[in-house]
Amino acid sequence: MKKLLLFIIILGALSVQAQIQKNNKSVLTIEKIMQNPDHWIGTLPERISWDDNSSKIYFNWNPGMDTLSSLYAYNLKSRKTEKVSLEEQQNLPGRFSDYNSDNTKKVAIKNGNLYLFDLKKRTEKQLTDWLKRISDPQFVLDDSHISFLLDQNLFLLNLETGVIKQITNFSPGDERPERKSQGQDKWLEKQQMELFDVLREREAMNNARERQREKEEIPEPLKIYLGKNRLRDASLSPTGKFVIYSTFEMPQGQKSTSVTHFVTESGYTEERDARAKVGSPQANSEMGIFDIENNKTVKIKTDDIPGLKDLPEYLNDYPDKKAKDDAELKNRGLSLLGPIWNPESDKAILVALAADHKDRWILLLDPATGELDLLDRQHDEAWIGGPGIGSWGYSTGSIGWMPDGTSVWFQSEESGYSQLYTVNTETKAKKALTSGKYEVSEASISNDKKYFYFVANKVHPGVMHFYRMPVWGGEFTQITSMEGNNEVTLSPDEKYLAIRYSYANKPWELYLQENKPGAEATQITQSTTDDFNAYSWRVPEFITFSAEDGAEVYARLYRPENIEKNGPAVVFVHGAGYLQNAHKWWSSYFREFMFHNFLVDNGYTVLDIDYRGSSGYGRDWRTGIYRHMGGKDLSDHVDGAKMLVEKYNVSPDRIGIYGGSYGGFITLMAMFTEPGVFAAGAGLRSVTDWAHYNHGYTANILNTPVEDSIAYRQSSPIYFAEGLEGALLMCHGMVDDNVQFQDIVRLSQRLIELGKENWELAVYPVEAHGFVEPSSWTDEYKRIFNLFEENLK
Repeated sequence: MKKLLLFIIILGALSVQAQIQKNNKSVLTIEKIMQNPDHWIGTLPERISWDDNSSKIYFNWNPGMDTLSSLYAYNLKSRKTEKVSLEEQQNLPGRFSDYNSDNTKKVAIKNGNLYLFDLKKRTEKQLTDWLKRISDPQFVLDDSHISFLLDQNLFLLNLETGVIKQITNFSPGDERPERKSQGQDKWLEKQQMELFDVLREREAMNNARERQREKEEIPEPLKIYLGKNRLRDASLSPTGKFVIYSTFEMPQGQKSTSVTHFVTESGYTEERDARAKVGSPQANSEMGIFDIENNKTVKIKTDDIPGLKDLPEYLNDYPDKKAKDDAELKNRGLSLLGPIWNPESDKAILVALAADHKDRWILLLDPATGELDLLDRQHDEAWIGGPGIGSWGYSTGSIGWMPDGTSVWFQSEESGYSQLYTVNTETKAKKALTSGKYEVSEASISNDKKYFYFVANKVHPGVMHFYRMPVWGGEFTQITSMEGNNEVTLSPDEKYLAIRYSYANKPWELYLQENKPGAEATQITQSTTDDFNAYSWRVPEFITFSAEDGAEVYARLYRPENIEKNGPAVVFVHGAGYLQNAHKWWSSYFREFMFHNFLVDNGYTVLDIDYRGSSGYGRDWRTGIYRHMGGKDLSDHVDGAKMLVEKYNVSPDRIGIYGGSYGGFITLMAMFTEPGVFAAGAGLRSVTDWAHYNHGYTANILNTPVEDSIAYRQSSPIYFAEGLEGALLMCHGMVDDNVQFQDIVRLSQRLIELGKENWELAVYPVEAHGFVEPSSWTDEYKRIFNLFEENLK
């Protein structure tokens, strides 16, 4: 009887495998999925760029499976793709460049030196020949000069004469105070001058010589002492009268973590410095103005910025931390970014970001006085963010001057979705150029100043198209037509689009299209291997379902052709929190996409959700996790599991969950706080306690542990470990310098002390946050599959 049963099982397995092979031509294995993707999938084209004459498209590629990718070029005239020679690569200008106002000339850096390119004559001229490295070259003063940074100072090169002039005189350290005699010393010096003629005569001679030198010498720029700061940027005004400069100081008193490497070439353990933890002191930045004509500095007056003293609402939960009266209120920390100079005058736009991430101000600066004039304030009790808006104190976002020279364009989430706006700097009148329940990104104005080009997910949250719109607003024109994601690099003459395109089951390839709506896109590259193409990769179903609060949740659904009644299911949780994955293009989680196909081959239904906090769905969705990660983001997954049971013939007792990083965090919260929903979970490189994560990400969402301990306590799995039910697998790289190994060790100790038994930890000694070795990927996903096989089948 036992032999008969074993024969039936083997026969059934062979039948399933035969059916899979018939349908898909190739049988997936975890070893195959997790091998080196460049060898198995193929090396996809990356880093797309054009030459200055719009005749070639450059990109990194590796169709020959060489050790490393190489630079390739597609020639529009010959319609051929060829590897770029080393000689041609060496002659290509660097990434740091600038064009003159009519796009006929370009200045760029090659090998640390300045080169001038005449784009009409197709000639180049070397302007400097130094060992030191130049940065940030720009055409200035009506294109007659080039400014650049060298040795933390701003220089000006006259294109007619070739003369280079130093504009600023920044100096490290502090100014040494002039020694002045006091008390007894001062009395003695005075007595000496009264008694001795020779001393009086020498002093008069020295003073006369000093005055003579001052008349003969060209006055040097004012020495500006940076103290402990370093220069970040310096920008010359269009008239050449002012320099706006920004500096930064590394945080004082910040304690960095360290990561222990156990498998090393030396045979000894090695400690390597890593990031600090959330709430640690942050880098301090400052901005100032140098008045060149008057050889003086001007202080930017920020004290009167509206709302700078406003307190965040979360402090209502901490009455003892609130100021008792207005006299106790202090200005919040501030980061000034920019400038964005008006092309024809000394007006400049600055963007100010509050250190608590809850305000962004767009300000008009008068560099002569340092006065600021408010143009727009965006306030968010959660945090400022969204496409084209900038955050974390490093980016101004998408912003610039309109063709009239009076108005400024920018992006804002004022409507709930990142859209384009203009504001008049004189009347303060603001206008929305775009509107709707979609997001705009990558906006820029055309060469002729008549149009905006931008990307938007207007037709579907998971579809990205390239659009053109009249510069002052109006009807959109959709230029791209392929459904999925169209990453467009516009040619310098704006006649062509180089499109890196992908669909849900088709990896990225390079296409060429005329810049016309409805024009056909021609595929340039074919990157995927025969082995990869032999399998019929599924296009997931793109579905929506209703969350418990009525919100519409977008998701990918993968289902077997012959669905088992009350069958098993797996819910995948993407990482990063703000990332989007239920879209219609090739996922950055390509291994997981392939694993989901493997799971379906083995009878599982798979659900992949863009839960609360994911990008692509507007402000309310993005900030739905504010002060409570593991709240609505988790309930969206619970609601997804219920939907699988109600609509897709899944057993409520046979649902698993897994994910990495933020996905690992949600997995832990699910296994600890939602008993009975998930029978098994795999948390990979999981955040277990947000108080131990980094500042840039975490402080946006949860403020800081000292300021908002409630948010950290209700959001951190380590506080809920006693609720563990079901089988839990945890996997973590031991040299993870992002979500550090300490995180999972602390949770393991907590589970041990709680007496929990239904968990296990797999560690990977040579892996950081993103695994590299195919053997590690394979081991990890075999463990995940076995977990589901043992607990869901």
